[in-house]
Amino acid sequence: MFDKQQLVKLAKLKMPFGKYQGTALIDLPEAYLIWFANRGFPEGELGQLMALTLEIKINGLESLIEPLKRIPTVH
Repeated sequence: MFDKQQLVKLAKLKMPFGKYQGTALIDLPEAYLIWFANRGFPEGELGQLMALTLEIKINGLESLIEPLKRIPTVH
């Protein structure tokens, strides 16, 4: 089961480095996530969220995240 807060983070959190810096995690290309899966995801929450993003993409569930992109971000 997915945690709602994690799903919102996939829609809102931006990749902090690399070729896709500034791209929402859910919008990262599947091939890029597979590359990380083969070499090791980053430590901590970012790596966990990237792994979750890959699982969602592999299972064709990205459409579940789309509505979450429209939720206002609270700082």
